[in-house]
Amino acid sequence: MYIPSHFAENRVDVLQSVIRAHPLGTLVIAGSGGLAAVHVPFVLEPDGPEFGTLRCHVARANPIWRECAEGREALVIFRGVDAYVTPSWYATKRATGKVVPTYNYVAVHAKGVARAVEDPAWLHGLVSRLTGRFESPRDKPWHVADAPADYVTTLLKAIVGIEIPIVSLVGSFKMSQNRSADDRAGVSEGLRQRGEDADIAVSDLVRERGPSSS
Repeated sequence: MYIPSHFAENRVDVLQSVIRAHPLGTLVIAGSGGLAAVHVPFVLEPDGPEFGTLRCHVARANPIWRECAEGREALVIFRGVDAYVTPSWYATKRATGKVVPTYNYVAVHAKGVARAVEDPAWLHGLVSRLTGRFESPRDKPWHVADAPADYVTTLLKAIVGIEIPIVSLVGSFKMSQNRSADDRAGVSEGLRQRGEDADIAVSDLVRERGPSSS
């Protein structure tokens, strides 16, 4: 990923927090038949290399897992919050008119060598952890054990796990750091007035992240 220096985020804990907050990743494999991709939720776990290990599962019918079985290099893309930025919010527009639209966003790229896992016990543990991750905020969380055991066993046969120890982790927080303080203030206020949830989140990040915040 091309990352201009003023947008670069290198702190591992910050990058990991993006993955945990936005766990639906895009797994991309350069396979024997060309590029293949799948969109799946991941769990990021602390074992393995410095950056941790990503784990997910896909349908056995999805051929991408066979590429992982060959030990292919994998790229997983995680998208954080994003928002369109109109040049009308810039103070520079009023001063010179020399402005254009842009998009602010958060993105994290994780790389590693993927491997496929078919072990039923491993898969049961993974789906239990994934379920726990998303059900935990509920007053009455659903657990894998709530489903009949034979039903779960049958479904586990229909999936294959994918494990990726992360060897490279990079991130871009494009939050108007290349603009003047007045322009950034205009972007933050404009987003806040537009008022969508993502706009408010991006507005906060624009306020927090100056040119030397990462």
